[in-house]
Amino acid sequence: MLIRIVAPFCESENLQLVIKVKCSTFVLMRKLHFPRYPKPPSACPADHLPYAATADRICVAGLVILRQRPGTAKGVIFITLEDETGTINIVVWRKVYEQFRRAILSARLMRVTGHLQREAGVTHVIAREIEDISPLLDHLLTQDKAQSASDSA
Repeated sequence: MLIRIVAPFCESENLQLVIKVKCSTFVLMRKLHFPRYPKPPSACPADHLPYAATADRICVAGLVILRQRPGTAKGVIFITLEDETGTINIVVWRKVYEQFRRAILSARLMRVTGHLQREAGVTHVIAREIEDISPLLDHLLTQDKAQSASDSA
């Protein structure tokens, strides 16, 4: 019996439980109660990454807290994103960097789509597409102001 938990990109805040038993597949959907924190659409929170299988295509988003380009890494860039649930390690190969250079260098809030990799107990997302979603930060400020105004009334 193989039990595999797949966390979708959290568009609907559902968690799929896929159970395979002797060539039969059952999919159970369960509504989870996540805290109502603001998250970009189609982004999997950092604390859901352990439930995804290695090499799964995944989309993550968060604040850029670190960009590293070591001289010994042959053009590889390492980015660390942070969301409300934890940190996410991103690996950007040279070809992807050349394609998404502007977003990589200027983004404060970034959405990355790629493949999950686990090696020596460390989870990375190997980037395939990178998007600068920094304008969503301004939307969060207006949302906070509206919420604080309604709380004080």
